[in-house]
Amino acid sequence: MIKVIILDLWGTLVENGVWSPIKQVKNILGIKSPFSEYVVRMERAMMTEKYPTLKEAFENICKEFNVECEQEKIEMLIGMWNKSWMLARPYEEAMEELRKLGEKYKLVLVSNTDCFSVNQVLDKFKMREFFDNIFLSYEVHLIKTDKNFLKTVLDDIGYNVEECVIVGDSIQSDMVAAKRLGMKAILVDRKNTRDFHPKIKNLKELEKALEF
Repeated sequence: MIKVIILDLWGTLVENGVWSPIKQVKNILGIKSPFSEYVVRMERAMMTEKYPTLKEAFENICKEFNVECEQEKIEMLIGMWNKSWMLARPYEEAMEELRKLGEKYKLVLVSNTDCFSVNQVLDKFKMREFFDNIFLSYEVHLIKTDKNFLKTVLDDIGYNVEECVIVGDSIQSDMVAAKRLGMKAILVDRKNTRDFHPKIKNLKELEKALEF
């Protein structure tokens, strides 16, 4: 029986204010790695520590991929990243569905995220109140694909893997990570373009999908 819903933030509950900020970082810096490899390295470089400034966070990405930290590109990245969180908004149905789900289930938020954007968005839209626990990669010092991330979550909340389900928009970061641990997972595929089961188009479909 499912007692805990573990929800991803970006792309699941909240829409970025600009098109795919992570892909834009790759393009602006001219990083040639395949995306599946790039995204893991990029998130580990930027999202597993609390940096004093965004400049230092992006400089660490440059160091990770051995690319030149051109000041003009760093400034472009900072502007793009700040625009993304400033224009970010919860999806239309997200807040109401969180209220409903919270009446029946324990809700846990997880996110691969930097220390700058996530808190601004959570505070701006008063989203913290919906969650019993929040696990952010920069605080846990792990990203969701790291094998100990979900183990850390389970150990902290005190529930068994069979009692939990993860709901997210990334097959690699959410679905694969959950399956590796034996946890049930539901993909949020808002454009209905990916081949995965079970999946939902929005959070209004989630409660029915929980009837495994």
